[in-house]
Parts: sequence; structure tokens; C-alpha cells
Amino acid sequence: MTHVVQDTTDTPLARAVLAGVTEHPGLSGTYAITDGRSAFATRSLLIKAAQRTLDVQYYIWDNDISGTLLLEALLDAAQRGVHVRLLLDDNGIAGLDPALSALAANPNFEVRLYNPFKQRAFKPIGYLTDFRRLNRRMHNKSLTADNAASIVGGRNVGDEYFGAAKQVDFADLDLLAVGSVVTEVSGIFEQYWNSQSAYPLGQVVKGPGGDAAALLRARRDELGGEPAVREYVAALKASPIVPDMLSHTLPFEWVETRVLADDPAKTLGRVAGEADPRMLPRLRATVGEPASRFDVVSPYFVPRASGTEALAELARRGVQVRVLTNSLSATDVAAVHSGYMKRRKALLQAGVKLFELKATGVPQADLGDWVKKLGGSGASLHAKTFAVDGKRAFVGTFNFDPRSAELNTEMGFVVDSPTLAERIHKGFESTVPEVAYEVRLDAQGALQWVERSNNAEKVYTTEPNTSWLKRVFARVLSWLPIDSLL
Repeated sequence: MTHVVQDTTDTPLARAVLAGVTEHPGLSGTYAITDGRSAFATRSLLIKAAQRTLDVQYYIWDNDISGTLLLEALLDAAQRGVHVRLLLDDNGIAGLDPALSALAANPNFEVRLYNPFKQRAFKPIGYLTDFRRLNRRMHNKSLTADNAASIVGGRNVGDEYFGAAKQVDFADLDLLAVGSVVTEVSGIFEQYWNSQSAYPLGQVVKGPGGDAAALLRARRDELGGEPAVREYVAALKASPIVPDMLSHTLPFEWVETRVLADDPAKTLGRVAGEADPRMLPRLRATVGEPASRFDVVSPYFVPRASGTEALAELARRGVQVRVLTNSLSATDVAAVHSGYMKRRKALLQAGVKLFELKATGVPQADLGDWVKKLGGSGASLHAKTFAVDGKRAFVGTFNFDPRSAELNTEMGFVVDSPTLAERIHKGFESTVPEVAYEVRLDAQGALQWVERSNNAEKVYTTEPNTSWLKRVFARVLSWLPIDSLL
């Protein structure tokens, strides 16, 4: 069992936030990261700035350029004496076993895999014999440097999350936080790191460590070498977030911030007869009941019957309820859309407003900055956030679906921030109608998708920008009893 190094108060990162922490006792400084390039740069530069500890926890870590560069940054940190702990869900690290083994050979670099597969060559085989266990995944995402600054949000590690993918870029949202909440994030990492579901890499992956630097360099060359790296180097030079933080000029918003997370016991299915390990009941209690406005951004939105009725009841009480999710053409998981599509009419009939992100569009700089990639060419929604009554907002990993509620572990920040909450509310008034189809009912009760552009409306009577085959596939899936798996 290992524990976070607590003595980090004399590091540059800790000194950079000391004045703000002293001036705002009990509060946390938060800063929203909406742009993918800045999200990569902030992670990379925080790793570079760390001097004592790095605690890193992710669901997906792709074996692509951004994933390779961040592993190289972590290796550099370990080589200069930083204690690196990397906790990865084993479902999202395809092709990384050799590199992780090499990294773990460094005495300052520990790697653990969460809920691992026994079969390494072709992991899906594991589902045939151990589905009940392997169907539960660690969806948490956090990076904490020197116990002084944390990034928590929706982004995994991969080119599509950092605005550099060739095909699809995910619109996403992170919060950089300093102050009292960072200790709580460190505590959650500690709980997962020492949980029964986290295994030291050597117990799962067998084989020699090798030269980590050489392996990562070879992978970079295989992916395109220096030309492929250039845009990331440019992002590092262009992003002011970490340099401004170190120079005490980053405009943090100091507010009450709480981090909520599932207990890792959820992975073991421990609910009945014990303290409830799930995050959702505590999230409801922390946020409170909406009184006037409730705006939800969830790429995977499967409310089921109970969730549909809860949202409908809010709308019937006069609460403005608006939901932004992916359209069938934008989603990367058509099965999830099938679980949502069967609830649309009931939600609309109750007065809930539904918006579905377009898969393609023309990027526009004046649409608001709460999610800058929204509506960009090849866009897909990945941010998970909601705002309540212009007072509080949530940013994290939690989707409004059964998988987040019952199967996967999740985490996120609840911030008492009128500023962030109003940005989300205003996004639904300005940005969302331009980059998403509004779903509504016609006079006969049939679904319509309304596309707005240049002060004109275009109305579709079937799911826009999709083939008949994809529509039929989603419809057939909607008839199957699979909602609990979505």
C-alpha cells in the first residue's frame, strides 16, 4: 500500500496558489478548460511543473500521439525524482502493455490497472466467462500535481479529446482546481489506488520492462514523428493557463467546491446491506432540487422510465428543463441512442426541451466559449455537465444513463458558481440552438428535428444526416431490454 506524499507545500505549484488559498479559506479556485488544445497543454505543463508527486487516474489512455507524449512527460517527471502513480482502467489501454511495463521499471513510477482482464491478447474474450465483473469500469478522470492542483472533467487521454483527431473531435469540459478541494481529490485517488480492484501492473502484465524512453520514442516515430508532434508543441507554447497560474495571474473563481465520487466498492457490486457506495444519491443531495432552471449536457442520455418521470415532474412544476445530447449522426455509440430515443415523446409532452448535437457544421467563434468545439466539423459531444438555477454547476464524468448510475464508477466537481452556471444556461440560449437540432412534436404528435441557420429553419421528419440502415438499427435496439447495460 502506498500513500500520497503530503509535504509539497514548498513546491512551485503550492507557492503559486498559496496567496489565493490564504485569502479564501475553505474555498477552491476553479478555472474552466473548454478548448481541447489547452486541455492537453494544461496537463502536460502541470506534469512538467510537478516536483514531488503526480497522481493520475483515467478510463481511456489511447496509444496515439497525445497519449505517447503524456507518457513521455510522466517518465521525465519520474526521472527527475517525482513520485508518479498512474491508475488506468484496463478496458481503455489497448496496445500499451509493453510501454507500461517499461515505465513501471522506473523506481519512481508505479502503475496499477483497475478491474483487469486476465486475457491480454484479446480482452473481449473475458466477457464470455466473467461478464458480471468486467462490465463494471472505472470511468474516473483526474490528474493531481504536488497535491496542489487537480484537473477533473470529461476528457480521457487521446487525440480526439484534445482537438487533434483526424476524423472526430469531442466537445468536452474540464475544471482546473486549486485550494481545499485538491486534498479531497487526492483522497479519492488514494481510495481507488488501494482498493481491491486496483492491481499492480506486474501482477497482470508479465514480461521485461525494457527501455521506456526508447519504446515511447519508437511509437512517436511510428505515428508520424516530429510532423505529428508539431501541433502539440504549438499548443504548449500557446496555452497560458499553467504559466499564468505559476505567475499568480490566472483568474481563478474562488467558490465552494465539492468533489463527489463513487466508492470503488461499487465495482464489486456491493450495494445491498451496506452503505450505498454510489455517487448519484449524494449528487442529488448536494445539488438540491431545481426551482427554476435545470440544463443538462450529457452525451449519453438514457433516462429510463424513472428518470423520464423525474424530469417530466420538474417541467410540470414550472422548472425550465433543457437537455443537450448527441444526435444519432453525432453519437459514437448508437446503442446508447436507442435507449434515449424511446423516451423522447414522453419528455417533450411533459414540456422538457431536447436538443441533439449536429455531427457536422461550420465552426463559429461567436457562439460562446463554454464548449468551444461545439458544432465544429466532425463534432461529437463528450462533456458531462449541468447547471441548476443559475447558482450551481456540475462538471465531471457522470452521464445521465444507467451505466453511470449503477455500473461504472464516476466522479466530478459540484461548484457553487453563478458564473459557470449562467454560462451553461446562456449556452442553451445562444450556442445550442445554432449547433444542435431542436427536437419537437408537430400538431399530430410526430417527432420533428429543427435546424436553425442564418435566421432560417429547416425541418426534418426523420433523424437528420443518417442512413435508413442506421435508423433501423437504432430502432431495433430500442426494442431490446438492454437499457440497464447502456
